[in-house]
Amino acid sequence: MSSTMKDGRKRSPLAIIAMPLLAILWTIPTIGLLVTSLRTREAAASTGWWTALWEGGWTWDNYVQVLTDPSVTGSLINSVVVAVPATVLPIMFAAFAAYAFTFIRFPGKDVLFIIIVALMVVPIQVAFQPMLDLLGPRGLGINGQFLAVWMLHTGFGMPLAVYILRNYMTTLPGSVVESAEIDGASHFQTFWRLIAPMSSPAIAAFATLQFLWVWNDLLIAKLFLGGGANKTIIVNLQQMLGTQGQGAEILTAGAFISMVIPMLVFFGLQRFLVRGMTAGSVKG
Repeated sequence: MSSTMKDGRKRSPLAIIAMPLLAILWTIPTIGLLVTSLRTREAAASTGWWTALWEGGWTWDNYVQVLTDPSVTGSLINSVVVAVPATVLPIMFAAFAAYAFTFIRFPGKDVLFIIIVALMVVPIQVAFQPMLDLLGPRGLGINGQFLAVWMLHTGFGMPLAVYILRNYMTTLPGSVVESAEIDGASHFQTFWRLIAPMSSPAIAAFATLQFLWVWNDLLIAKLFLGGGANKTIIVNLQQMLGTQGQGAEILTAGAFISMVIPMLVFFGLQRFLVRGMTAGSVKG
């Protein structure tokens, strides 16, 4: 293996060893989940998944049982219904805010941006009780509806979205906006026709993070959607496991199925994630 990259830089021997090792360690839990999902309950309970090659106990029944369960299909659709708007809404609002913080002069701009960024250090759990009161029967009465979780994920995702997008927009040439102003373009036209397309790496980067966070969320979905008809796939998986551990074999199969959509999103937007996060972290 050559220790020199195409641009002439030398590869670090430590990185050559560490990166494959970290990739293997990161993949082991997923492999264990896959193997366990293909084993019978008795085999999974008696031996470790790494002994499956010689111990046997393979079966497709777990996947058949999960895929034929109408609640799994319904909860997968619910997760998509929750995740897509909860990804698009914070990006839309944050992109407008980031544009304003970057290219528009107004009093208190820096102080307001610092306040928004400071909200990232506040645990979202402290807001759950006030939000339950606000969205519950004594307030807006929308607890248990998709609108409730859309609002919550939008609010909780906004500070990070504004931070990432604003830092990325500061790397864009200001002459582009100045030229648009000279040509008579409004801020709205400048944003949609110039800044938004140029900021697509950062937008895609945050979209990836937000979608994965919303898809894998259990606490907000459990509190504000519950375990009824609108439950997400993560809540459904949590309900599959009985108090005595029964249903563990179905849980692993369902968990692996629930990973398919976020994996497609992640690998589809992976290159944008790296570009957006890198550019947004070096200048701000």
